[in-house]
Amino acid sequence: MPITNQLGLIGYPLSHSFSKKYFADKFAEANISDFNYELYPIEQITDLPKLIQQTPNLLGLNVTIPYKVQVMPYLDEIDAEAAKVGAVNTIKFEQGKLKGYNTDIYGFEHSLLDLIKSSSKPFHQLKALVLGTGGASKAVVHVLDKLDIFSQLVSRTKKNDVLTYDSLDVTKFKDYNIVINTTPLGTYPNAQTCPLLPYDAIQPDHYFYDLVYNPAESLFLKNAKQRGASIKNGSDMLILQAEKAWSIWTD
Repeated sequence: MPITNQLGLIGYPLSHSFSKKYFADKFAEANISDFNYELYPIEQITDLPKLIQQTPNLLGLNVTIPYKVQVMPYLDEIDAEAAKVGAVNTIKFEQGKLKGYNTDIYGFEHSLLDLIKSSSKPFHQLKALVLGTGGASKAVVHVLDKLDIFSQLVSRTKKNDVLTYDSLDVTKFKDYNIVINTTPLGTYPNAQTCPLLPYDAIQPDHYFYDLVYNPAESLFLKNAKQRGASIKNGSDMLILQAEKAWSIWTD
């Protein structure tokens, strides 16, 4: 049967992406023969129109680093929640129009709730450090706001309302219950890197969440686990957001 529905992922680089194998396995297990998923490593977002023109039967795309924000001007319509977040990770092609969504919101929310469900504090009393200020952090902050959890961004560069890593001393760090890494630090093959934090200040009631999923236990998470904190990597979020994207494409 010919491929009548082409899906794929844009970003750069894509050498360690999970998406193609995930969808290939999904199609094989469900005996789906009229869909295909490919990787499209475009070096700049301005290459997107050419890719679309040259790719027959394109039904949808996932979007990853560094284009979750840059892709937005290329879309005809943006889902209200994605527009509020200011980042898109899923595009649906319908009747010649491109509509953007953010399924990271769904994936992160449900996987975070699984991590912090044991918290003895109500959510409005929790405080989260969000490491990184890129497209992924926008979805994370949006979800924290929805859950009534205070969030504080952390970056290497000083900006308004953003802490720098070197300003995070032990006293300030202990004010936060949740630490979420949205940066690519620690991703394979650079698995021996991690955000610069006062790890010795970690307590057993801390929750550490890493959007990195390869390796399964990043150095960031290892440092937290060694000190008794509850940890979670990004694999559940990845699966949840992929399934949400699939439901959008096939709705």
